[in-house]
Amino acid sequence: MTTLNQVKEFLDQKHIAIAGISRKSQKFGNAIFKELQKKNYQLYPIHREMTEFEGTKCYPDVKSLPPEVSALVICTQPAQSADLMKEAIAKKIRHVWLQQGAQNDESISLAEQNQINLIQKECVLMFAEPSVFIHRFHRGINKIFGKLPK
Repeated sequence: MTTLNQVKEFLDQKHIAIAGISRKSQKFGNAIFKELQKKNYQLYPIHREMTEFEGTKCYPDVKSLPPEVSALVICTQPAQSADLMKEAIAKKIRHVWLQQGAQNDESISLAEQNQINLIQKECVLMFAEPSVFIHRFHRGINKIFGKLPK
């Protein structure tokens, strides 16, 4: 189970990669990038074919990221998550956020075996302050019903 301390540790990282950037503007990885960019994180989009996203250089994979990257948001199909987790482990990235719907048993097991600060079943946009109204509202509802990490 994810704790608020784990969330804080993740969000304390200043260099965050995002796997799940897309040419399709409606994809959630794009929304995460745009929102975290407003919060002054140094972001590193990952896409196998794109060379840039929103004016920022794209990296083809996790292993190509610069050494200062210390966190990774995975916002992909679950089938891709385990390979991304393996690359993160090899790159010594210690903080991984599996965005809701991206997790699978293998990626979770890999994170646990390698002492990764793993956030899962949570939306990064609910916790990156100051969040936009809809995410604050969602967080408030989760708090009322006892579904927020403690």
